[in-house]
Amino acid sequence: MIKYTGINHMAMVTRDMDMTIRFWRDLLGMRLVTGLGKPGYRHYFFEISAHDMIAFFEWPELENCPEKDHGVPVKGPACFDHVSFEVAGDEDLWEIKDKLDAAGFWVSEAVDHGFIKSIYTFDPNGIAIEFSAPVPEVDIRKTPVMTDSEPTKLAAEGPDPIPGRWPEVRQPTPDEDRIAYDGEGDTIREAVDKARQG
Repeated sequence: MIKYTGINHMAMVTRDMDMTIRFWRDLLGMRLVTGLGKPGYRHYFFEISAHDMIAFFEWPELENCPEKDHGVPVKGPACFDHVSFEVAGDEDLWEIKDKLDAAGFWVSEAVDHGFIKSIYTFDPNGIAIEFSAPVPEVDIRKTPVMTDSEPTKLAAEGPDPIPGRWPEVRQPTPDEDRIAYDGEGDTIREAVDKARQG
C-alpha cells in the first residue's frame, strides 16, 4: 500500500525570482532551502513546514494571470505549474508508476533530483502531477544548498529571512476586530454534528 506523507511541493511560476524571494522568504518567513539553476533556468524551493514546500520556476517573459476572487470559476488561462505529492520512499514511487502504467496513463521515467526522486504524470483533467520520494541522506531543510550557477542577488544572501526589508506591524488587529465572516461554517458544523449522532 502506498504511503503518502504530504505535499512535497507546489510548483508555481514567477517572472522575477528576487521579487519572489522578498515576498516568500523575507516577508512570510519561509526559508529558501534550495535553488537549482544555470543560465536561463531557475527553480527555487521555500520551506513551508517540515514536509511541505512551495517552489517557483523563473520565466522572465511570464505575464501574470488576471487577479480573480478565490474560488470563482474562470474561463481561459489559469496560473499553475504542478503539485508534487510526497511518498514515504522509493518502493511507493515504483508502486505508483506501475499502477499508472497498468491503468494506461502516461508516466515519466524516474528522475533523481538529488534531494528527491520523482515521476511525472497528468490526471484526467490535464493537471500536472509529480510524485516525490525523499532521498534520506540529503535533507535540504537541514542543510540548505544553492546549486544555481548564477543565483539571484537575494538568493545569494542565504536561506533565512532578512529582517527589516518590510515595514514592521505597528497596529495589530485588535481582538474585538478578529472576526470570521460567514462562509460555509454553520453548514459544515451541522453536518459534522449530524454524522456524529449517527
